[in-house]
Amino acid sequence: MVEKVLITQPIDPQGMLLLEEAGFTVDVWPGPEPIPDAVLRDRVQGCSGIISMLTDPIDADVMARGPLRVVAQHAVGINNIDLNAAASQGVRIGHTPGVLTDATADLAMALLLSTARRIVEADHYVRDGHWKGWSPTLLRGMELNGSVLGIVGMGRIGQAVAQRAKAFGMKILHHGRTSGCDLDTLLAESDIVSLHCPLTPQTHHLIGAQAFERMKNSAILINTARGSVVDEGALVNALERGQIAGAGLDVFEEEPTVHPGLMANSKVVMVPHIGSATLSTRRKMGEMVATDVILGLQGEPMLHEVKS
Repeated sequence: MVEKVLITQPIDPQGMLLLEEAGFTVDVWPGPEPIPDAVLRDRVQGCSGIISMLTDPIDADVMARGPLRVVAQHAVGINNIDLNAAASQGVRIGHTPGVLTDATADLAMALLLSTARRIVEADHYVRDGHWKGWSPTLLRGMELNGSVLGIVGMGRIGQAVAQRAKAFGMKILHHGRTSGCDLDTLLAESDIVSLHCPLTPQTHHLIGAQAFERMKNSAILINTARGSVVDEGALVNALERGQIAGAGLDVFEEEPTVHPGLMANSKVVMVPHIGSATLSTRRKMGEMVATDVILGLQGEPMLHEVKS
């Protein structure tokens, strides 16, 4: 019997080609919006494998409906997958570590530069016809050379951001589970705080009202980690009260919904969760998840299996 694989968003064609060449039937939810929960639970029936996204709730019921044998997450994070249920049902889990480090670090620096130098504000200023000539006080921003970058989460991406920031002459502080300074010190001393930690019960709303009170009123927050690491309501309040100077965000608490207070604030630069969105990275991610589905369903060792 030909085995069936559900893909919950279109991935790079090379990944789908690998699955088809391996003889699997492929069912792809066309997007562009995330697959609705009810549709996911209906279409997963009869599937042995699934290529999932961060927005998909891969719980015990979804796994049992297949019944699934392999879940390959098209992301590094796996907080949407019930790992206990996977272990109890014998479902193997894969993900895409390492491949998106440089792309995400590049985007973090792009957000950092755009926010610090007020690039989006400046672009709108020109397009809206407000520019009347050069002025010594127009759209002054933060100079990166000599400023302090505080990195929360010094894994692969955090280290890659630090490497890039050093080229701009920035000083680096970092806070992690087992190394670096304490979080309060980092928040108090950093000119820019960049988040690169995983979302766990311990990091949920790690950056909230108390954190913003500790930050400099000239500081900028960058988040390319997970939306719920930041309390968005507290962030809006901090921006409106002038507790911090700005924010650059790739991720949000209730994606794709964005807090209206962020939408209305010109000091916030926002992009739609595109940290890994380069052609080469997304192609590699597609190949990785497809390969792990093939290996997993063939009973072979998966290349990027999450060990319980």
